Amino acid sequence: MSGVALLFPGQGSQEVGMGQDLYDRFPAAREVFEEADRLLGFPLSRLCFEGPAEQLNDTLYTQPAVFTVSVAALRAMEPRLEEVACVAGHSLGEFAALVAADALPFDEGLLLVQERARLMKEAGERSPGGMVAVLGLDVDAVEAICARVREETGQYVGVANDNCPGQVVVSGTEAAISAAAEAAKAAGARRAIRLAVSIAPHSPLMAEAAEAFRRALAKAPFRSPRVPFVANGTARPVTSPEQIREVLGRQLTSPVHWTDSIRWMIDRGVRRFIEVGPGAVLTGLVRRIDRAVERLTTEQVLGLEG
Repeated sequence: MSGVALLFPGQGSQEVGMGQDLYDRFPAAREVFEEADRLLGFPLSRLCFEGPAEQLNDTLYTQPAVFTVSVAALRAMEPRLEEVACVAGHSLGEFAALVAADALPFDEGLLLVQERARLMKEAGERSPGGMVAVLGLDVDAVEAICARVREETGQYVGVANDNCPGQVVVSGTEAAISAAAEAAKAAGARRAIRLAVSIAPHSPLMAEAAEAFRRALAKAPFRSPRVPFVANGTARPVTSPEQIREVLGRQLTSPVHWTDSIRWMIDRGVRRFIEVGPGAVLTGLVRRIDRAVERLTTEQVLGLEG
């Protein structure tokens, strides 16, 4: 599998000012922002460029904002891209990855992402929870801690993101994630960092949202991906609209197998990874998975033209 892998970031990559350079410099990117503003009925572009941060960090706005900036970056980058070997996205990023694979139109993807954000926020209000990043323990050790905490507390905590060796994120109820954080530190974790979210994605606390989201997915006009789309839930490509609906339907309640996804691509010959969208979170994770591969951010790729 020669060529480049395109990686699309998820929630947490947002920052005020994101996308402004894309809008100013690339007409194809500007068209994406203008279409998003029109479809959503409010100036999402201005929120991305100017904030306020509090609103941008509200999941109702974060998700469509990150999705839109990622697709805008993709459109700006397309004339400069070599052969694309495969695509993947981290959680929310899967929707932009599907746009890149020509498996989902941007407009339909934006409306799906907006609905996903609404359902997740409502689920978080009904079943509050949170996330903790555990640094310095492997995923098996963290899962064993979570299993013990579930048994001791009767509440849910489990692995949400296996991001890279030594970085595992857990998700669950407030009491359970606090207990897991303390247990992880006692087991030798370098740090256990509470993330600034009040929902518990990739956990059973999202079950009601996932069920409602499946109904939205059933109506979406997915196509078979033009290039391999490596799904978070399986760390393998999915090839049909039915499989896409299945993995996206499970996504809200299932872990992100990011380490395995990247290793699958590397094992098949991918040696260049480009992060398409705001920030450099994913290139940092790839570096910790395999330092030998090339990693580029959107800014680095588009900055080649000065």
